[in-house]
Amino acid sequence: MLTVTNLIKKYGKQNAVDDISFHLDGGEVVGLLGPNGAGKSTTMKCIVGLLRKTSGEITIGGNDHLSVEAKRFFSYIPETPYVYDLLTVKEHLQFIAQAYGVRDWQGKAKELLELFELDDKANKLGRDLSKGMRQKVSICCALLPDPQLLFFDEPMIGLDPKAIKNTKKIFKTLKESGKTILVSTHLIDSVEAIADRIMILKDGRIIGNDTIANLKQQAEQAEGASLEDLFLEMTKDV
Repeated sequence: MLTVTNLIKKYGKQNAVDDISFHLDGGEVVGLLGPNGAGKSTTMKCIVGLLRKTSGEITIGGNDHLSVEAKRFFSYIPETPYVYDLLTVKEHLQFIAQAYGVRDWQGKAKELLELFELDDKANKLGRDLSKGMRQKVSICCALLPDPQLLFFDEPMIGLDPKAIKNTKKIFKTLKESGKTILVSTHLIDSVEAIADRIMILKDGRIIGNDTIANLKQQAEQAEGASLEDLFLEMTKDV
């Protein structure tokens, strides 16, 4: 579904992403973890085409990541949600439906708005939405086209507890339907219960890539440490 090979992103002489490679299969939920500044968002932005990579190869569904064919495969939910000030919540969904050629979109849009408790905000302008509401709109817009691959960059930030719970449920539903999800976060407990695998970034490099089960086993062998303890140990400054 997604293959990243020898990805490098430089800012001047500094490697923000330092020669990383990984592959995501269909139906996987993968957590991309790391402390602030590890290169998580940069990696994700290079994959979706918001940043130009310095070198390396990225394919989505067997196509170059910048091709129209690849872009039909995925949706991207950024860390900082962006909405159009003068479009209503419903008009945002209508815009996405038209852009992606989604037919009979109104029913699914209604279900998404109800799930995220936005149904009473359908006619509210983007400029009048709180950060949490904007994040919910962003997620709804991403789910509307029914993509095969979804990128979530710090998706839980700004959401209320119920919305976080619903988002995790959606992750599970998407996985069961064969979708692939890459979730970037610095909070391991936000993906521990839903991820199949975790990749750990530090200083732009992948320093760990294993299943949740194997990582928990490693943690338990380290004198009963938690998964969070293991993560903090792996990413600490020496």
